[in-house]
Amino acid sequence: MSEVENISDEPQEESSKRIHPPSLMRNYISVVGTAIVVASLACVTLLFLMEIASHGDNPYIGILTYIIFPAILIFGLFIVLLGMLIERRRRRKITPEHVLAYPKLDLNDPRTRRSFLTFLVLTFFFIGASAFGSYRAFEFTESVAFCGQTCHTVMKPEFTAYIAGAHARVRCVDCHVGSGADWYVRSKLSGAYQLYSVTFNKYSRPIGTPVHNLRPAPETCEQCHWPEKFFGGQMKVFNRFGNDEKNTLRQTRMLINVGGGSPRTGQVTGIHWHMNIANEITYIASDEKRQDIPWVQMVGRDGKVTQFFDRRRTLSQEMIDSSTKRKMDCVDCHNRPAHVYLAPDVAVDQSLAAGNLDATLPYLKRQAVEVLSANYDTTEQAVAVIDENLNGFYRSKYGDLYQQRLESIRNSIAEVQRIYQTYMFPEMKTDWRTHPNNAGHMNSVGCFRCHDGEHFSREGKMITNDCNVCHTTIYDSTAPSSMNMKTGPFIHPVDLGSLSDRKCSTCHVPDKPFVHPVNLGDISMFQCAQCHTKK
Repeated sequence: MSEVENISDEPQEESSKRIHPPSLMRNYISVVGTAIVVASLACVTLLFLMEIASHGDNPYIGILTYIIFPAILIFGLFIVLLGMLIERRRRRKITPEHVLAYPKLDLNDPRTRRSFLTFLVLTFFFIGASAFGSYRAFEFTESVAFCGQTCHTVMKPEFTAYIAGAHARVRCVDCHVGSGADWYVRSKLSGAYQLYSVTFNKYSRPIGTPVHNLRPAPETCEQCHWPEKFFGGQMKVFNRFGNDEKNTLRQTRMLINVGGGSPRTGQVTGIHWHMNIANEITYIASDEKRQDIPWVQMVGRDGKVTQFFDRRRTLSQEMIDSSTKRKMDCVDCHNRPAHVYLAPDVAVDQSLAAGNLDATLPYLKRQAVEVLSANYDTTEQAVAVIDENLNGFYRSKYGDLYQQRLESIRNSIAEVQRIYQTYMFPEMKTDWRTHPNNAGHMNSVGCFRCHDGEHFSREGKMITNDCNVCHTTIYDSTAPSSMNMKTGPFIHPVDLGSLSDRKCSTCHVPDKPFVHPVNLGDISMFQCAQCHTKK
């Protein structure tokens, strides 16, 4: 019995002594692929740890962490697999006994030793450089230059207007990137889609607004601007120049009733009544840009709900229930906080008031607005036409003045060109018309989206359109001297008669001078007040 057992045990012992072929990964190609996998995995781990440790999330670093470096990792795995396939083909040509467990490495051979040391140094350098590069990439994607110049050349209009705006010291990621799990996912998806759009030229021209996935105002605006501390009024000076030969200045000083959002700091009145934390304003917009608002709902401090309907297009209850509703916050009025595209009329007024344009040059306001408002195919074409147009105007109409004031004319031309390059971008089809500013009502419908005298509740209550709620005139240079310091409502310098209830933007078109409905012939350059007198 023991002999039988011994006989049966012999094949088992022989089978245990069989040579098992080494792993197919033991070849130089797969080793290189493994180094790539290790380096990319180290980068992903480092970026992930930095992202967890940082105060805010960055959607662009997510592109590196979850797309680019994982793609490199997959490429490394492909190299590993390729090396295994080549090694498998090589082994078919030799017997298993001749397959070495590891690649032959004889450090006594000078050539092999140099190759091995070179491989170690390069691998260490590759992994170290990858980790350092990942950290620098993390820092760079947090910068304004990355958002506006490097990755997003398509964002040139937004970046240029941002540099010229009041929020130029606020980083892009501080407003456009959120924290928390939901914003984390949104930012990753947004960053990935932006990369795809730029790579394959799928982005829209112009870039659409408003940004529907923008973080709520309490998480952005209100981190610096505290609604509970809004109170009182603020004086603002408006300098507007005429289209006449003398570029006549009209200065209006208004007390802007900023108002407050908290009863502890003052009356809950004025413009920022909307931001009173006890009030809740919800509205429905019938267009993508939120310029057409047919329905508004107000929930007061006492919990009373009041709905206002535009009587020109009343919505049915079924339409209201099925429509997307938005709770009003800062960006519904301040919708261009960091990317303002000034209208030609406004931009030229600001340059004239600052002295960057020479107000003594005849008809400069009129000509500048006219040439800025023309349609161009490219920025280069616009710059050339501005130079040709203004030079030609003064050379032909004011020959003597042109020779005497050539330097001033050239400086003014350069300033008009700068205005165009700052606020108009024909390549992206972007300007003040595509991105209206709702903070006001002169150059776009703005406040009058709701405060137009057309929104009524079922009880007959109207959303006020009283100008004095928002501002009070304290000085008007066109008013008689006896009225210059009179505090009161805004008084139009011309008696508008039956047109007095029109919106400002009906007549004040920012891209061209006001065109009188009657052909005035030779008196077209007269001041309005010479014919129109106040009652």
